Amino acid sequence: MRRTKLTILMLALTAGIATHLQAQVRDLPEVTVVAKNYKYLRSTNNKDAAPPVKLLEHKAASFDVKSSEYYEDDNDMYYITFYLPEGYVLAVYDQEGKLLRTAEKFKNISLPSSVRDAVAKRFPNWAISKDIYIVKYGEEAGAKMQYKLLLENGSKRMRVKTDENGEFLD
Repeated sequence: MRRTKLTILMLALTAGIATHLQAQVRDLPEVTVVAKNYKYLRSTNNKDAAPPVKLLEHKAASFDVKSSEYYEDDNDMYYITFYLPEGYVLAVYDQEGKLLRTAEKFKNISLPSSVRDAVAKRFPNWAISKDIYIVKYGEEAGAKMQYKLLLENGSKRMRVKTDENGEFLD
């Protein structure tokens, strides 16, 4: 009796494993997903960008003008603004939905480590009290990213600008 139960248990276990293995072996068709505005996303791709920046840039890149309530056949360009409390992206699309240019501005977001490290190295006793992140994207020129920072050291104040790599401008 005991041997029969063991045999039944082994058969059930083997059948369960075989069924599980069969279910896992499936050939799925290959799918390639390409964003319509991939040039914009590539150009503005900053791995250390703050989450609000990434969110709005992805919304701008994936916005479908043709299926929006604003679409009309006779319009050549569409100006669409995406807002968050931290900032905005003003995007310009052509009638096919191609992203032509953007103007972006974000205030007091988390800075990339390259910018924080560059400021700490060049201005060791100064603290960043305010920041503005500005992006200007054009289809031909790509993206130009800039941080405008207000530094404080006691009662002293200073304004500096850097690019996304922490290189000081002006």
